Amino acid sequence: MLDNNVYNLYVYWNNTNFLCCYEACERMSRLASPFPEFSKFRLFKLSPPQILVGGFAAVILIGTLLLMLPFASASGHSLRFIDALFTATSATCVTGLVVVDTGTHFSVFGQIVILLLIQVGGLGFMTMATLFALLLKRKISLRDRLILQEAMNQSSMEGIVRLIRRVLVYSLVIETGGAVLLSLRWAADMPFGRALYYGVFHAVSMFNNAGFDLFGNYRSLTAYAGDSVVNLVVMLLIVSGGIGFIVMADLIEYRKSRRLQLHSKVVLSMTGALILTGAVVIFVFEFTNTRTLGSLNFGGKIWASFFQSVTPRTAGANTVDIAGMRQATQFFIIILMFIGASPGSTGGGIKTTTFTLMIGAVVSMLRGREDIVLFRYRLAQERVFKALTITLLALLLIVSVSMVLSTTEGHPFLTILFETTSAFATVGLSMGLTPELSDAGKILLCLTMFAGRLGLLTLAYALGPKQGKPLYKYPEGKMIIG
Repeated sequence: MLDNNVYNLYVYWNNTNFLCCYEACERMSRLASPFPEFSKFRLFKLSPPQILVGGFAAVILIGTLLLMLPFASASGHSLRFIDALFTATSATCVTGLVVVDTGTHFSVFGQIVILLLIQVGGLGFMTMATLFALLLKRKISLRDRLILQEAMNQSSMEGIVRLIRRVLVYSLVIETGGAVLLSLRWAADMPFGRALYYGVFHAVSMFNNAGFDLFGNYRSLTAYAGDSVVNLVVMLLIVSGGIGFIVMADLIEYRKSRRLQLHSKVVLSMTGALILTGAVVIFVFEFTNTRTLGSLNFGGKIWASFFQSVTPRTAGANTVDIAGMRQATQFFIIILMFIGASPGSTGGGIKTTTFTLMIGAVVSMLRGREDIVLFRYRLAQERVFKALTITLLALLLIVSVSMVLSTTEGHPFLTILFETTSAFATVGLSMGLTPELSDAGKILLCLTMFAGRLGLLTLAYALGPKQGKPLYKYPEGKMIIG
């Protein structure tokens, strides 16, 4: 009864400060506990961002220990701790950067461990924990709802469990469909058992935007650059995982409601614009490059252009040699990776909505308007501040890491910037630097992937809880800008 009252109180005061409500819930929970002195030592003392950070770190640690087991490697020798840590971090953060080749170095056991880490990391460990709770018919507590709200980047707890159920169903259906189609295609090239295993692995990897592959020698999907089936299925998996579960739910309900939320309209329009623009730019820049599109027929050029435009949505797979691209194309892909996927998805980056809001702010300023209007909706100024904060923090992190790696690694700056952006945006595309990184560079990229997957604001709230809103305002000042 108490949980329902607290839940209703939270929904009613949804626009008030988050942490104040959370502290009130904590106090009421302590009063309701038969052991109030013991309850203060519970996990409930941690805020949702702190639990998310600790949970992902625990999953990475467990994955590291499993990958260090001798039978996790095909050779039977234990993987170095730093390499196991990097692989586990890349899989859990659904990045795809690798220091050892997944297809040749790891045994089937090691590959399955990586696959499980990808699934847990893509959907979120709290989503997986909710799955087990639902299977065991256990009640989802208020604390769990608060953590799920933070994990799914929602503004309210209302309907959060229903959303999690949909996330699980959508993921299972899409991954199963992708696995079947890929298995049937690859059954023509390899034994059916192996084709089925490859189909399942790559369907999960691509839907979760991880980019891990089993084809060996860091080839990714380059052998299928002109294959329409592989290209189409993989691109659909990547886009499905990258647009976010909220948009998927909105699209499915469109037949009944005949309307889309503002969030869905922004995500779909910006995703489509980025994919189309990226395909055109890559097609033009790489048309005569014999190391990429130049050696393909016209149809292959079209498929490869669209695939390389889709994969910076934080997927990490590639059908042409990224290192062989012209520098202009590589820099353009860095921009696409920085933007990344959409909120509530398996991808990273600053997100398409953040980029849209920044573009909207620029357009409004140039037109002399005070408000940002998208699809006839005015956006609150608080959203602009959040978008600006996320963008500047991301730029600061990428620039700082790139500067340090320029000191520790002896590679061209564009290569370092590409790899750093790929790590932060949890993309996994590589120009060949990652396998050659020093131990210091591997640790730095591990931290970058971790920050990119959880989100810089979540990490900031976990390290230093957000303060309540001030009860006063300072006098307005004037400063010359521009």
